Amino acid sequence: MGLLIRLLLCISFAGLALYKYIDKLNELTELRLSIPVLTREVKEIHEKNLELQYAIEHFESPGHLMELARRPEFGHLRYPSTREVILLPETLE
Repeated sequence: MGLLIRLLLCISFAGLALYKYIDKLNELTELRLSIPVLTREVKEIHEKNLELQYAIEHFESPGHLMELARRPEFGHLRYPSTREVILLPETLE
């Protein structure tokens, strides 16, 4: 009777260990399958960042800013005089 209990206990422990091992492998497989999806998302975000950076550089280009300055809705803007400009010295840290 004692041998039967020990045998069942060993079999159940081995089954539990095998179950945990397979569960861990399933988690790893799921993570491996999600890598291409995440890589694709990162690539799309990177491309969108490049596109937005190009749009910012185009908008901030001197030619475009001068074109905006000529428009009537920005006619009230003027260059500041030298007395209105405050220069702050750079501090080295």
